[in-house]
Amino acid sequence: MCSGVVTMSSSVSLDQPGGAAEEDEGGGVQRLEMRFAQSEDDLGAGPRSDFTSLVRRCRHGYRRAAIFLCLSAAAIFITAFLLGYAVLGGRSHCGQGEGPEEKEGGAAPHPARGGGGPYLGELREMMRKLLEEEDIDSTVKRVSRASHPAGSAEGASLASEILRRFRELHMDHTWTDSLYATLQFPSRSQRNTLWLLDSAGLISEQIPLNPLDYCPYSQTGSATGGVVYANYGRAEDFGWLQSAGVSLIGCVVVMRVGGGVSFAEKVWLAQRNGAGGALIYPDPADLPQDPRRLGLNTHTAVSEHVHLGSGDPFTPGFPSFSHAQFPPLRSSGLPLIPAQPISASVAAKLLSQLSGPSCPPSWRGRLPYVRCVVGPELTRGHKVKMSVHNTMSPVLLNNIFSSLEGRVEPDQYIILGAQRDSWGPGAVKSGVGTAILLELARTFSAMVKNGFRPRRSLLFVSWDAGDFGNVGATEWLEGYLSMLHLKAVAYFSLDQAVMGDETLSAYTSPLLFDLLEAAIRQVEHPKHAGQTIYSWAEKEGGSWRIIKPLYLNSGAYSFTAFAGVPAMELRFTEERAYPFVNTPLDNASRLQEVLGGRLGVTGRSLGELVGEMVLRLAHNDILPLRITSYAQTVLHFCSQLNKHSAELQSRGVSPQWVFSARGDFSRSAETLQRAIDYSDLDAQSTAHYNTRIMRVEYYFLSQYVSAIETPFRHVIHGRGNHTVTALSEHLALLTSDPAHFDEARFRRQLALFTWTLQGAANALSGDVWNIDNTHIH
Repeated sequence: MCSGVVTMSSSVSLDQPGGAAEEDEGGGVQRLEMRFAQSEDDLGAGPRSDFTSLVRRCRHGYRRAAIFLCLSAAAIFITAFLLGYAVLGGRSHCGQGEGPEEKEGGAAPHPARGGGGPYLGELREMMRKLLEEEDIDSTVKRVSRASHPAGSAEGASLASEILRRFRELHMDHTWTDSLYATLQFPSRSQRNTLWLLDSAGLISEQIPLNPLDYCPYSQTGSATGGVVYANYGRAEDFGWLQSAGVSLIGCVVVMRVGGGVSFAEKVWLAQRNGAGGALIYPDPADLPQDPRRLGLNTHTAVSEHVHLGSGDPFTPGFPSFSHAQFPPLRSSGLPLIPAQPISASVAAKLLSQLSGPSCPPSWRGRLPYVRCVVGPELTRGHKVKMSVHNTMSPVLLNNIFSSLEGRVEPDQYIILGAQRDSWGPGAVKSGVGTAILLELARTFSAMVKNGFRPRRSLLFVSWDAGDFGNVGATEWLEGYLSMLHLKAVAYFSLDQAVMGDETLSAYTSPLLFDLLEAAIRQVEHPKHAGQTIYSWAEKEGGSWRIIKPLYLNSGAYSFTAFAGVPAMELRFTEERAYPFVNTPLDNASRLQEVLGGRLGVTGRSLGELVGEMVLRLAHNDILPLRITSYAQTVLHFCSQLNKHSAELQSRGVSPQWVFSARGDFSRSAETLQRAIDYSDLDAQSTAHYNTRIMRVEYYFLSQYVSAIETPFRHVIHGRGNHTVTALSEHLALLTSDPAHFDEARFRRQLALFTWTLQGAANALSGDVWNIDNTHIH
């Protein structure tokens, strides 16, 4: 499986139709201005013509009186009709708003129709009173008391405890979904090793490695060669090495943790550039390494899986159900070279012996006694040999579910989930998410007992095997894909939700932008009392900075990029990075020390933020999703395409189809939004509109690529030749490297993207007779 990271606009706006009234967040009052024509010309047609012909049939003696009486009757009728419309229509719209209390908190750009005025406010207050800090604190301590990887005895014990706690809440349904998946672990008989070899190829020195440090899904085997330093292992880093004439063929590449690139992407790029093996280390410049100031020690490595995808890599695109027989398939995202995490001290030992060209100044880390050179030669003709002996094993996984059924639309699901497993103690990796998940489940369960009647169903899920690439969650998605795009409203990932208490980040689908903005206006910042998260963000440079693109290792990524479900992952962080994730040092005491003892406060704040969004989704009649958001994202690509329009047309490639498809989508989305905003909604029309809203994300999954070969089919967030990212990169070759621009390939890419976009526009338009495709020849 593959993935990609896409930057999208964080300032998407909906152009309001002319004459539209101001709207508050809850729907508010929509004022309709009507103007009557007063001139004789205005009155000369239509109803007056009919009225005149009727009068002419009257006897001449009564003509004037009849005209006067009829005009008076018509005026009285019209006046009564308009008065009734204003009273009843206004009452209908006002009844769907959220009242003055909602407006004070800051209005969302679009109306969110819901229950009676004070009702949502009462629910919010009920939720705030029920959320508790103490339970979050104690759960994080319990979850992170020892390592609990998938398939371990400690992991099974924790799963049983979470199942018991769900059952104690007496929700409508609690169950376990089990499956077998192939996971990779360190070999019990052979350790992964690293040697320095002399010029004759004999072992000069064995460099010690921690036997528990490994990269799941690494290729097994050995690699021997020189060493090349590649900074963070990003595409631009390998591009610089190529431009500097540094060959990676057969070399062992050393890369730093971070740089916005996952381990899987680092290894894949190293492999694509000819490397024989990959070593990844934490540099003190990126992760603090002073134990006296809450840092790693120099002998600690960071572990992470290297499968460029998610789920079981031996059942790509389809589920790993129990004991099923599968054809021998292997994910294209599995690396073909060995990869191993190493500590900063091991990296310093290797890089201090490098010679060769100097690296760019921005590549300089903070390893002691290391000059910044890229290699590949080592002093005295030495070489490096690495060997990886990890073993594959089938493991029984258990995803644990509990649900509250919706009272009106129970087949629409709002899903909250968190990873349960961790190689280390996992206070941040699995403890925080599990604690907030259980606290929200307890809170909403108590709210239902106190009179809350959610319109839609709530699902609370504890996922297994998250450390191996969100295996439990992805396999569940693969198993229920055909129904989820019809029933899943949104997914909220609680993974790694608290790593600090200063800055909020939201990795999200654009469809959830408005929902997020409305929520951060209501929730108090955990560190700055008396200020909402929104007001603090505005002071610090703008709330738009909160929004980030979905990324490969996010627990939310597969829901959007694979299943077409709007998803979000929220996280509080500090300016100084939390260094302990994916290490044996990620425990509750260190997390509490980073937070100054405020873990419960921060966890509760994050829980309230998610709860606020869940409340709106569960309560409002019309789903508060911004269906016009993707028009702006596509517009950004169209502007890039337009810059190269002349060059493309000289090659016989017209971008007009894309422009037309983008315009069709924008018009269709805005038309649907206006229809929703200005409709007097009954149960049937509400269900009709919600069904169309829920499918918007799904429409951006390309129907022209295989879910097995290219599982992340989303044209905006996915990975592959069908995506906007691939198109943009290929388009850039027109100016940067015209010789490598492949016109036939680009035509195919453009056609597939255009038809996906046009398909989304057609689907939003509704009925086939409302679709105008006259621009297509």
